[in-house]
Amino acid sequence: VSKGPGNTKVAKSTAVPPGPPMYLDLVYIPNHSNRKNVDVEFFKRVRSSYYVVSGNDSAAEEPSRAVLDSLLEGKAQWESNMQVTLIPTHDSEVMREWYQETHEKQQDLNIMVLASSSTVVMQDESFPACKIEL
Repeated sequence: VSKGPGNTKVAKSTAVPPGPPMYLDLVYIPNHSNRKNVDVEFFKRVRSSYYVVSGNDSAAEEPSRAVLDSLLEGKAQWESNMQVTLIPTHDSEVMREWYQETHEKQQDLNIMVLASSSTVVMQDESFPACKIEL
């Protein structure tokens, strides 16, 4: 928040402003895929072969269904139909429901959701993992 004319508070937007697209190999969706920071414009501008979707807090809406839907809407506006792989860091209810309800649209847009099928064991901790080849 910053001070505007007349000392009124003006909220700063954290969303990606309109502009030309950026092409990347791997993108971590910011802020645990919270909709306050990621919208359709993000996916229209930040074009990646792989997106990492973190978040496993349904009370905080992370990951956000709105963010996942924004990926579909933003990707639909790309000129090419390059393959996109979504990499969830957790098996959440939101992710499972979104996957099932939008699976046909994902296929139409050439979006694949990568399931974690391996486990990494380090010292006293184990966690799901997946291998990515770029």
